[in-house]
Amino acid sequence: MPPAISAILFPFELKRDQLEAAEAWIANGCRGSVIFSTGTGKTEIAFECARRAAELAGSDRFPILFLVPRIVLVEQNVKRLHAYGIPDDHIGVYYGERKDIREITISTYQSAINNHDLIRSAKMVVLDEVHLVSESAVAFDSIFDVIVEDPGKAILGLTATIDEKDPKYKTILTVAPAVKKYMIKDAVTDGRLAQPVVQPVQVSFTPEEQKIYDETSEAIKDISRKLQTYDPMKMTKILMRGGSRASMAKMWFANVRKRKELLSATKRKLLKAAELVKRHPNERIMIFSETIESIRLLKDMLEEGDVPAQTIHNGVKPRERQEILESWGKDYFPLLSVHTLEIGFDVPQVGIAIIIASTSNMNQVAQRIGRVVRKVDGKDQALVYVVYVSGTKDDNVLKVVKAAIEKDGERTVRAPAAKGKRPAHGQKTLTKFSS
Repeated sequence: MPPAISAILFPFELKRDQLEAAEAWIANGCRGSVIFSTGTGKTEIAFECARRAAELAGSDRFPILFLVPRIVLVEQNVKRLHAYGIPDDHIGVYYGERKDIREITISTYQSAINNHDLIRSAKMVVLDEVHLVSESAVAFDSIFDVIVEDPGKAILGLTATIDEKDPKYKTILTVAPAVKKYMIKDAVTDGRLAQPVVQPVQVSFTPEEQKIYDETSEAIKDISRKLQTYDPMKMTKILMRGGSRASMAKMWFANVRKRKELLSATKRKLLKAAELVKRHPNERIMIFSETIESIRLLKDMLEEGDVPAQTIHNGVKPRERQEILESWGKDYFPLLSVHTLEIGFDVPQVGIAIIIASTSNMNQVAQRIGRVVRKVDGKDQALVYVVYVSGTKDDNVLKVVKAAIEKDGERTVRAPAAKGKRPAHGQKTLTKFSS
């Protein structure tokens, strides 16, 4: 019998960029990361890479492990494999109390951390949303220690965006270097995604809010000067060491959190978001914020104005989430989210986003924009409102949104990682190719 993945059959033709990604990954020794915008078919690229790797291996069995960050993605991958012709008896899931290992096994990162044999027994490992497995997640980082034990193991990373200059991604980009990039700008140019149209909406604090913001900002600066760092990672290390410096680090985090909550739930920002919702009656709208409290306040504000709304966050149970998504566009139109919808949800097509979040995280911003730029018939543009408080940390949000949209995919291929161990960062070479 041929490998299970060889039976995969897409009910459509893969796009040129998807085929080029698979070819680049194979050419790089079946190791590397594919950096593709949300909505451009990373999952199908993974399946195609797996099919080609199994073909190259030439054996009758090719165990594949798909690692995903959330349980909802386990189920989504299983459904897609079924839809693409893979028999159920070849697909296993491994998480929680479900521990069924088959030739193609879908598992979570957390489950793999607790069972390294899952990784060792696979001939190929797919790391979905690979940017989440960074040096800032020490437990997840151990996954790479196991992966590189086998120099012949195929490794594929998938992500919508990753900052190659950020040192916390050094291990990822050494073990699985970027082999093909296809960013929002590339996909819009090719007509694969709708054109995102950014509408900056500037608001200001109330006098009371301005006072709180100034006080917390000054406290953050003062503590940072005393501890000689503004880096959250270094602050965390200081906190863990204990002592008087740890007390100061604790105060630093408390003020950062207070300022973040203020920026998310400032009165005029919420009022403006509610006003924007009312401009688009009977249209699905996604609203992204940073705190549960802010989306609860906005939901109450909308419903007081006779606009039904729903919220989704990590505290909402999976079954309830599904019911909320199924009623979207029927019983209500504005859907408010804290991170949950950025990764792992196939949501109905929507063309309007309102970002009231205060973040400079490029990955989060790219995921949020990616939720509204999926192309459907009659949809050529997507509207992205960025509501921000001028003269604050919020100013950077607008810059990050524009950078995420304007960033194109410089195509790069790096030499395969040193076999049998994690390569030193300096061992990489860099060459360019066009596609």
